Amino acid sequence: MYKTVAETALDLGMPEEQIMRLVYEGRIRSVYDGEQILINNSQFSTYFQQLERIKEEIEIWRSTPIPEDIDVKDED
Repeated sequence: MYKTVAETALDLGMPEEQIMRLVYEGRIRSVYDGEQILINNSQFSTYFQQLERIKEEIEIWRSTPIPEDIDVKDED
């Protein structure tokens, strides 16, 4: 499914200028149809999978209790 630069920027949560820069650098594959640049959304599936995995890892990290410090009980 092809989307415009504005729609892609909204989906990825990035500014349109950054998406255009990535297109010009060749880091995002795109097609120019004579009027606008179209981006195939399927190339971001790995990005979304990694983003979900990172969110899960952060949630696990936040829910892990802080262990008691060994040096808390000073003998002085």
